[in-house]
Amino acid sequence: MAAVDAPDIVQAQSPVREALRAFRQSWAGMLGFFLLIIVVLFTYLGPFLYPVDPFEIVWAPLTAPGQTEVAPLGTDYLGRDMLAGLIQGGSATLFVGLAAGFITVTIGILVGAFAGFYRGAVDEALMRLTEFFQVLPALLFAMVLVTLFSPTIYVVSFAIGIVSWPTTARLTRAEFFRIRSLEYVNAARSVGAKDSRIMWRVILPNALAPLIVSATLTIGIAILFEAGLSFLGLGDPNVFSWGLMIGAGREYILDAWWSVTFPGFMIFLTVLSFSLVGDGLNDAFNPKLRER
Repeated sequence: MAAVDAPDIVQAQSPVREALRAFRQSWAGMLGFFLLIIVVLFTYLGPFLYPVDPFEIVWAPLTAPGQTEVAPLGTDYLGRDMLAGLIQGGSATLFVGLAAGFITVTIGILVGAFAGFYRGAVDEALMRLTEFFQVLPALLFAMVLVTLFSPTIYVVSFAIGIVSWPTTARLTRAEFFRIRSLEYVNAARSVGAKDSRIMWRVILPNALAPLIVSATLTIGIAILFEAGLSFLGLGDPNVFSWGLMIGAGREYILDAWWSVTFPGFMIFLTVLSFSLVGDGLNDAFNPKLRER
């Protein structure tokens, strides 16, 4: 009697490993990841390699790049080192982006989760609140909040987060609305699981994929938001940031292009890296895109 070949055993990859594999195959995601690593290393290792106080006046004002070894990238309108400002300013800019992104995602998930899960009167009330914040001019509202309180880096982060959460809330609501009627949710409800457990332990983990992609894009938008507020003179004057450098050098852009170009390029590079990482995560978490 001929031996019967044993069937091949195929080990299914976990969703996380499959997503990581798909992310590594995304050229946009990997490019954004490496750009982000460069920005982070430049920001957090730079002070050890180039320990210069960005507020210290080191040379004549508006010195062009390459004219002195004291300030390789030139000086601003006060004679401060541009390279030191770029290095030190990155930490404040990244902090605002991450903090504002965290506030945005937290508020958006809470509002969207309750609206999508309970529906009815709760959904109606929360969506009217969301629409109220959505129709307000975001930049103007943030300017009012920063003006009412002291323009510290924490107030700026809070203001950006407060005006940016409606989009995340609508996305979360749509995901909860879609998932709440699926079979495994009904199964959890049938065995007596409480609403809180169903929301945060059953539905939320299965709705995280688009929310993670949205969070990465939100960080980039928050960085641009901070640059806009600083450009208008509403940034924290005691903390060096790339937005503050652009705002301080806007009056000298025709005579000292480097005072605006270098911090603007760093903002562009950082926002681009987060956007590319978001594209890569979208490819990784979207099954239809993984099949292409």
